[in-house]
Amino acid sequence: MTPEIDEAVVRLPGMRVAYDSAPFDESALAATWHDQLESWLSQAVSEALAEPNAMVLATADAEGRPSSRTVLCKGFDERGVVFYTNYTSAKSHDLTATRYASATFPWYPLHRQVTVRGEVEKVSADETAAYWAQRPRGSQLGAWASPQSRVVEGRRALDNALRNIERRFGDVEQIPAPPHWGGWRIRPDFVEFWQGREDRMHDRLRFHRTHDGWHVERLAP
Repeated sequence: MTPEIDEAVVRLPGMRVAYDSAPFDESALAATWHDQLESWLSQAVSEALAEPNAMVLATADAEGRPSSRTVLCKGFDERGVVFYTNYTSAKSHDLTATRYASATFPWYPLHRQVTVRGEVEKVSADETAAYWAQRPRGSQLGAWASPQSRVVEGRRALDNALRNIERRFGDVEQIPAPPHWGGWRIRPDFVEFWQGREDRMHDRLRFHRTHDGWHVERLAP
């Protein structure tokens, strides 16, 4: 290790942020989890946080081995939270095997995070087409070119694949979505709203769906 890195590692046990957020109690919650998520996401946007719609998606394969990665939330409503990806990717293989996922929005500067957990389903072809039409052309070409999560020989192989796709669709004004690409929706049973507080006595309020509807419960930090 370099001296600078070694010094940083030594400091790790003492690295922490003092949270001084205002209390967050049940009276401050919106009526539904998606209204509350909209409120907090809007605040993250207004504070100019980088990629406020980024969320850490956690999945597991059929043997229970976990994986996580950052994806972008591209929509949510009372049905759940939606993101888009390649259906042949590692994450899609996990989701197909277990039909379950968790995703966390980490808004560190606001001392907040929201975690959504539940079963997953593919979004409709119409929903995928509507979102696909809004994507930049370069992103559309990249979705066709990249064999997501597969081992490739090197960067040159990816660049060559992209050039081939650019030639293929060079005269096509509206590029269609690949048949192996689309959206997943997390249909939550649990949605937790976490806000940092002093002395690690954080506020954790969770919407929990049961057989008779949604309930709010407080979790110990």
